Amino acid sequence: MNRPTTATSSSARRPAWLTRNVKVLCGVSFLQDAASELLYPILPIFLTTVLGAPPAVVGAIEGLAEGAASVTKVAAGRLSDRFARRPLISAGYGLAAVGKLLIALATVWPLVLVARVVDRLGKGMRGAPRDALLVDGVPNGQRGKVFGLHRAADTAGAVVGPLAGLALYEALDHRLRPLFWVAVIPAVASVALVAAVRDPGRKGSASTTTARTPWRSLPRPYWRVLAVLLVFNLVNFPDALLLLRAHDLGLSTAGVFGAYVVYNLAYAALSYPAGAVSDRLPRPLVFMAGLLFFAVGYLGLGLIHTPWLVFVVLPLYGGFAACTDGVGKAWISTLVPDRQQGTAQGLYQGATGAAVLVAGLWAGLAWGADGHVPLLVSGAAALALAAALPVLGRSRQATR
Repeated sequence: MNRPTTATSSSARRPAWLTRNVKVLCGVSFLQDAASELLYPILPIFLTTVLGAPPAVVGAIEGLAEGAASVTKVAAGRLSDRFARRPLISAGYGLAAVGKLLIALATVWPLVLVARVVDRLGKGMRGAPRDALLVDGVPNGQRGKVFGLHRAADTAGAVVGPLAGLALYEALDHRLRPLFWVAVIPAVASVALVAAVRDPGRKGSASTTTARTPWRSLPRPYWRVLAVLLVFNLVNFPDALLLLRAHDLGLSTAGVFGAYVVYNLAYAALSYPAGAVSDRLPRPLVFMAGLLFFAVGYLGLGLIHTPWLVFVVLPLYGGFAACTDGVGKAWISTLVPDRQQGTAQGLYQGATGAAVLVAGLWAGLAWGADGHVPLLVSGAAALALAAALPVLGRSRQATR
């Protein structure tokens, strides 16, 4: 007689938004990001010092990888509204594991390009279906918490990964290549954990017209928000270039690891609070705060000349990611009906990924000796956009 009561009581204490899928997918993202971010701080250094690639190649590789993923994001989003989502998520994390294996095998930078494209294609394949399952059955007014918690778990992996990488780097006498092999282990584990995700399947609620013209049926507020976020991402170049700037300022490889850990600690700590705040305040205002953090980060890195100041600037830049990544996805999710979540998220992530491609290319080409010019240009552009963003807050439909 007591067991049902206990179960009911336990269920009542659990927040309605904290579903099984939210918990499982947080664990999956933690493992995958631990693998990815173990490598990310050293990849620009590996490319330039071990494989002999110029800085322009670093920006081009990251930009092309994100651009290649953009088409996959759009297609995967649409498919996830019509078919089962879990197979797409499994395949996406599987490709990411293969990408990490290819980096471990790389002896020339073109193979790193192939590896990064494979890795990002995996991200493109899993992103929209995963985000659609995260909000499945969650009310609009609680989705900021969902994405905030997910980003916090994901970024916690980005703290553990670099810390493990730094410890291994010191233990292995400053050899970089063994770290790439270690990263394969949590990547494979994340693929296995996807099996615990529950996929309710599609309910066939989309009309024939919507099925034939999925983009045209998306509501007008969605397109307005997408346009603004797209413009911003044209100046949001890959973080690999920021780490290269930190190295150019005089930080050692260990110092770059440490700076990246501090950045991710700030990102992880602020992600859930930012998401929760976006459930109470208009999301454009929270996103605007993120743009201000972005401007401080880019302008700061562009202007400083003292290495230790990187440890001040990068945590502030972490506030940008916390206030925009999960908040942007929550914002998009509330502008479309549930039957179009995959399509809307896929198009959003694909379009912004294409913009990052452009940003990575122009920033890499304009990098020069120290990269301060593209950093200052992007920081100033973010300030201008932040000043204009509150206009979106005038529309209730665009903020809920």
